[in-house]
Amino acid sequence: MIRIVLVEPEIPQNTGNVARTTVALGAELHLVRPFGFRWGDPRMRRAGLDYWKHLNPFLHDSLEAFLEFLPEGARAFAFSARAERSLYRVGFEPGDWLLFGSETRGLPGAVRSRFPALRIPTPGPVRSLNLAVAVGVAAFEAYRQITGEGRPSRPGRRAPP
Repeated sequence: MIRIVLVEPEIPQNTGNVARTTVALGAELHLVRPFGFRWGDPRMRRAGLDYWKHLNPFLHDSLEAFLEFLPEGARAFAFSARAERSLYRVGFEPGDWLLFGSETRGLPGAVRSRFPALRIPTPGPVRSLNLAVAVGVAAFEAYRQITGEGRPSRPGRRAPP
């Protein structure tokens, strides 16, 4: 379906929540070191609940190692609060890579300039969303587009309850 990539995540609970979202969507999870926590941190495990048995995350030792692993021509999108283009202006496809940076630094500029950069619009005064929330918004939008889930049964009409 899609591939979710966390580059140097710092907060174990966010990583655990993203792992749970990944399992819910049948997506792949790629984690790029260094982490801001020890792998197996109980807070990460607790946030992922008992879904870890359904997940086999790919662990990459560095951003350079991940970029070498990324297939040539892969459709990858770099999420950033600083991006101009909204994620709602992209047509996601099966196999797309959604890249997210660390909670405090985001993605490095070289990554944002190498791949199309997308933002999640926030109409209020909030500058950015929590990492796990941002991944959830983007991943479920990609899922909705790819599968057609969540579309009304007839244009302009609400789906029955």
